Amino acid sequence: MKLRKPRGRVVAGAAAALAVLVGAGTWTAVATEGPAPVHREDRVMAVDGVRLDTSYFTAGGSGRRPAVLLGHGFGGSKDDVKGQAQQLARDGYAVLTWSARGFGKSTGQIGLNDPDHEVKDVSRLIDWLAGRPEVQLDKAGDPRVGVTGASYGGAISLLAAGYDKRVDAIAPQITYWNLADSLFPDGVFKKLWAGIFINSGGGCVRFEKQLCTMYDRVAESGKPDAAARKVLDERSPSAVGDRIKVPSLLVQGQTDSLFPLGQADAAARRIEANGAPVAVDWIEGGHDGGNAETSRINGRITSWFDRYLKGDKGADTGPAFRVTRTGGVDSTDGATQLKGASSDTYPGLEHDGHPLPLTGREQTVESPAGGTPPAISAVPGVAALSQLSGLGMGLSLDFPGQNAHFDTAPLTTARTITGSPTVRVRVRSSTDDAVLFGKVYDVAPGGKQQVLPHQLVAPVRITGAKAGRTVELTLPAVDHRVEAGHRLRLVLASTDLGYASPAAPATYTVSLAGTHSLTVPTVPALRTGTAGFAWWVWGLPAIGALIAVGLLVSRRRTVPAPDPELADVPLRITGLSKKYARSADRYAVRDLSFEVRKGQVLGLLGPNGAGKTTTLRMLMGLITPDGGEIRVFGHAIRPGAPVLSRVGAFVEGAGFLPHLSGRANLDLYWQATGRPAEDSHVVEALEIAGLGDALERAVRTYSQGMRQRLAIAQAMLGMPDLLILDEPTNGLDPPQIREMRDVMIRYAAEGRTVIVSSHLLAEVEQSCTHLVVMDRGRLIQAGPVAEITGSGDTLLVTSAEEITEALAGKVAALPGIGSAVRTDDGLLVRLDGATPAALIAELVRLDVPLTGVGAHRRLEDAFLTLIGGTSA
Repeated sequence: MKLRKPRGRVVAGAAAALAVLVGAGTWTAVATEGPAPVHREDRVMAVDGVRLDTSYFTAGGSGRRPAVLLGHGFGGSKDDVKGQAQQLARDGYAVLTWSARGFGKSTGQIGLNDPDHEVKDVSRLIDWLAGRPEVQLDKAGDPRVGVTGASYGGAISLLAAGYDKRVDAIAPQITYWNLADSLFPDGVFKKLWAGIFINSGGGCVRFEKQLCTMYDRVAESGKPDAAARKVLDERSPSAVGDRIKVPSLLVQGQTDSLFPLGQADAAARRIEANGAPVAVDWIEGGHDGGNAETSRINGRITSWFDRYLKGDKGADTGPAFRVTRTGGVDSTDGATQLKGASSDTYPGLEHDGHPLPLTGREQTVESPAGGTPPAISAVPGVAALSQLSGLGMGLSLDFPGQNAHFDTAPLTTARTITGSPTVRVRVRSSTDDAVLFGKVYDVAPGGKQQVLPHQLVAPVRITGAKAGRTVELTLPAVDHRVEAGHRLRLVLASTDLGYASPAAPATYTVSLAGTHSLTVPTVPALRTGTAGFAWWVWGLPAIGALIAVGLLVSRRRTVPAPDPELADVPLRITGLSKKYARSADRYAVRDLSFEVRKGQVLGLLGPNGAGKTTTLRMLMGLITPDGGEIRVFGHAIRPGAPVLSRVGAFVEGAGFLPHLSGRANLDLYWQATGRPAEDSHVVEALEIAGLGDALERAVRTYSQGMRQRLAIAQAMLGMPDLLILDEPTNGLDPPQIREMRDVMIRYAAEGRTVIVSSHLLAEVEQSCTHLVVMDRGRLIQAGPVAEITGSGDTLLVTSAEEITEALAGKVAALPGIGSAVRTDDGLLVRLDGATPAALIAELVRLDVPLTGVGAHRRLEDAFLTLIGGTSA
């Protein structure tokens, strides 16, 4: 059922619209790889003298299906959403993407989603969809259609629903409800983000003239005027909020100083009041960076459309409210571990407020001339600031004398703030116009560390301040847990880097008013889901993501019982096989079997494509074998298996927070595992890694070798019984490689086991006790290094004349010969049934002037012989 009523400014009908859509190019069709072929047709459409570049995606049979319009972000084009469009097509939708006016290959000027231009363009596109034979119709000229997109594309989703009654469902992401409130919050100019808008759009000349004039005027004065606000109000979804009566999934970013959570809150309250179904999803990322949770959100959007476009009542549209929470940092790539909390109703931003008394005397605050130097909170384009604030690292800067602060007492119990804190303050100024920036810090015991959640601030302009005014401040909406023993600090600063402060100097007097309390909202009804097991919990990469996927898509498997006879065996692999994706007979690993014992340093060798990485990924529980078994200390490996806590891993490319010391990075990593501090064995790990005094220096001062040793130390935290190292010497010079070799040997010396994958054969020969050589997914040879390098079945043949490739081929073809490979030293021959005497006889028969036949001693030679000359 459609939740709609006739609205104003709707295009008259499909016939009139199609008369405007004149083809300006050729249709093409291409297929993309995937479960179902996706057909794409590109076309340039002419709308009111503007050329819109479009792409149309379909898949499957010839039956009718709902349509989806998919918009792109500001500064982008239709190409940015191609992947999502293809997936929606595979999921049974007809998908139309387009580059908005002034972007990509589309012509025209940027109007910031002007109803007379960009919104009208969307109605023309809906007209076109109504004429497609594969698109489902509700009636003539009225296709069943949903609209989605992020940021700029999210706003057009809301606007389309407000201006065109044919839109049936929407899913806007990280966008605005009122653009004036976003760029001019409480009458303060958000100068950095406004400048980014202009520059990322290609400069002022690319915009409609009135927008360019408006920007220049506000940027010069530093203060928005009524005319500027009116221009942005008219282009905002809030202008037609009472007309949006379709099911709406609102996705908003927590790490977003451009369009903060309050924008989605205003949209949710208005649309819900109209009687339409609404769900709100707060993702971890946003315009300031962080995790956009693309896969999860795209899946939820598809389910939303399945329910409200396809009419699938069994589709899981998710909870009415969901918020993503973070649980530490992945030291290999800086990503955060995520988990969700949800409730059956959307609580808003001021739910269940708890007053926390503030203390602090009346304070004097200076507003410097020109607003310089400014305090620093969010810095658009520097995503790390907002991301790290959620991980316990304060990166804000407030200048002495330019801020007032008031503290709560330390919290006796932990509390999670979900929504917008509020406070009443009294402000008096030496000028009539005052601007302050309110923020709430989470201050750790001792006061040395304070965190500004997501680097968010709330500006407020106070007119009539010369006589003194009492104002109620609504502070930034966040979802943030404050631990017991921490206190909250309200800071009112006179400047902020992202905003325009008054140019004239002023002096403010600030004091608490009313109850002298900071009211913080909580949502007790939120149910927190179980976090996935990130690799750093067990010392393994990306295991949390695997579990999350496995819980959704994998079949239930019976976990084999532990084998007590293997309780002291670090690793046994039996008959391990893994086929390539979408292949019934091509194997990445096939029938692989070997065993590793305590105290061994095992080198895993093989050329590119040998299956080494696939084997390690199966060993670390990241992918599931198609056949065979992996047992670690007798326990079968499955994603999240408890025995993985005895495994540590270092994957090439480990990343650290550069401004922190090596020791602080290790402490942060171990805290993220949630395991007791006394279990870290950090002293032993650091002794083996041998970093010395460098531990107290910032990681940004480290050499590559020191970073590698710090990464090894991190993998060794908890002193795991089995340590897996993937290319630990990459990028190191010879002295650093020698140091890394010593680290591995020392670690295994006390009865632990190390598995190292490396392409540096000479180094493996010196550091490893045992080898496993693979080629084309199969085991070629396994055993002690000395046995393999001195193996009696591999001989080095030298000759008084050059050994040609033709001769090597003849020798390789002899009965009982496994391979024959030319090297700089001669011909390496691997016997496979033949005896040395028989080989010599054949060489004499071939008239080879022999100068020597004997066992070789170099691993490089053995490796080349074993793999038949395949390049590594």
